Amino acid sequence: MKQRIKLIILILSLLSLKSCERNEKKKSLNVLWLVAEDLSPYYLSAYGDYRAPTPNLDRLANEGVVYTNNFSVSGVCSPSRATLATGLYPNSFGAHNMRTLSQQPAAKKLGIIDYQVVPPPEVKMVSEIMRENGYYTTNNAKEDYQFFKSELAWDESSIYAHWRNRPNKEKPFFSIFNFNVTHESKMWNFKKNLFDNNKFPPNRGIKKVNSKNEETNVPLLVSNDIEINIPPYLPQNEIGKNAMRRMYTNIIRMDKGVGIILDQLEEDGLMDKTIIVWYSDHGGPLPRQKRLLYDSGLKVPLIIRFPDGNRAGEKDDQLTSFVDFPPTLLSMAGIKPPSFMQGQAFEGIYKSDNPREFIHGHADRFDESIDMIRAVRNKRFKYLKNFYPEKPYYLPLAYREKMDLMQELLRMRDSGELDKYQSLWFRENKEDEELFDIENDPHELNNIANDPLYSEILSKLRDECSRWMEAINDKGFINEVDLISQFYPNGKAQLTAVPDIKINNGKVFVSCETLGAQIGYRYASKKAPYVGWNKYDRPLDNKVNDTIEIITHRLGFKFAITTVYNGVKIETTYPLNLHDKRRISISK
Repeated sequence: MKQRIKLIILILSLLSLKSCERNEKKKSLNVLWLVAEDLSPYYLSAYGDYRAPTPNLDRLANEGVVYTNNFSVSGVCSPSRATLATGLYPNSFGAHNMRTLSQQPAAKKLGIIDYQVVPPPEVKMVSEIMRENGYYTTNNAKEDYQFFKSELAWDESSIYAHWRNRPNKEKPFFSIFNFNVTHESKMWNFKKNLFDNNKFPPNRGIKKVNSKNEETNVPLLVSNDIEINIPPYLPQNEIGKNAMRRMYTNIIRMDKGVGIILDQLEEDGLMDKTIIVWYSDHGGPLPRQKRLLYDSGLKVPLIIRFPDGNRAGEKDDQLTSFVDFPPTLLSMAGIKPPSFMQGQAFEGIYKSDNPREFIHGHADRFDESIDMIRAVRNKRFKYLKNFYPEKPYYLPLAYREKMDLMQELLRMRDSGELDKYQSLWFRENKEDEELFDIENDPHELNNIANDPLYSEILSKLRDECSRWMEAINDKGFINEVDLISQFYPNGKAQLTAVPDIKINNGKVFVSCETLGAQIGYRYASKKAPYVGWNKYDRPLDNKVNDTIEIITHRLGFKFAITTVYNGVKIETTYPLNLHDKRRISISK
């Protein structure tokens, strides 16, 4: 009898241990996105160029996976971020023009107003989906999605946002930190930023390093003696070399910022409880890189460090696209990606069984310059379809021409000093189609579209381009003014409907007639700057002497905030937003 009891106890103990193991395995991992700007992989030691010391990126590369075929969907930031936020191609829902929320003066002269893109009603930001599944979400601090963020997307989105601010330290987090020091503007305007004094970012109470925002020349951090390889399409002179040195310097500074975040993760004992994803928002900052669909504008670095040394030091050459990032994020968190997303997970439990054969890209309006180009690429060949072949390759852009290197290119053009490679960008018109053998022509200087030897691959990529554009219902064919009128039927942003609120037996019932509207709430007594709106998913308690704020928001619309006090609806307001001179208030 005693032996039987001992056996039963042993079995129960083993079952208990197994149960603990399963519970341990079910604990959600944190996910951290570290995002650089305007940076190609070619200039990083993880990808073979050792001119800029980047010990922190090297650490991630040694302890993680380096992806060698990762691509943005556009050569510029705002459309790219629209995709990173939603999992949709920008040109599938009208987010393809750069940019929509803040037009350059020259664009306004064309009649293009500031406007929000309106995604389809079923679309949610991926961070909102993460919040709904128990994650604490923060963004520090760039948004720039082509629409104002969902008010339910983040617990905090500001320069103060940090995983350290979460009230429950056991709660998993999804946090983004953006590093703008490699941005194109830092090639001509060197402002001190938060990384310079290693003060980015503390737990809270961050202080500006330079409150006057004074311009400061940051000294070059690479030696004048190192050999510089300038891409053949740029000036092969001292101005070209200095631009490259400046770019390497900015990479070094960015790496220091990454190191600060990694140090904080280690201080908190979270390195092996967190998936770290580092990438840049599109290709390089230099002329004929940013905004274009050559690999210099589309191809971006990606390093993922998984916990516990999993896949450490691995190189992964699968094709990946920004449209795959949101479903992959969800997949790594154990969340099934929603059907509206157009990409596929390339890691995690919902990883696709069918690796990508192609990536796709677009180029449309950039500030005041209008064009339309579509790209398809497999692992070796790139296809470009030019919809305005009568337009030149180079289109003037006041923002880009603030750069010394761009000014030098224009001077060389005007004085007849450009060589055959530098001249390519300044041709007066384009070919209808372009095809490049990336393996043998990495800078995409030799168009082989008319070479009979490549007719089969040309036809294949051409067909894929047409198929993709039709599949996503490409909005590039719609005049932007007409597109804006679809988003703004009355010339102004649409309003999310005032919620229908019913109070019965101490419970508050809320609904909203706007298709796709999300409903959130918070009690005034529990408001905090680092805790976002709660998602409404059941009737609320009507607390005595406490105010309930109820928010209704559909992406691309203005959101409404309705207050309820002691069981009485007080008012609904639409906070000051795009185009409105005042806040709209609707009394009870």
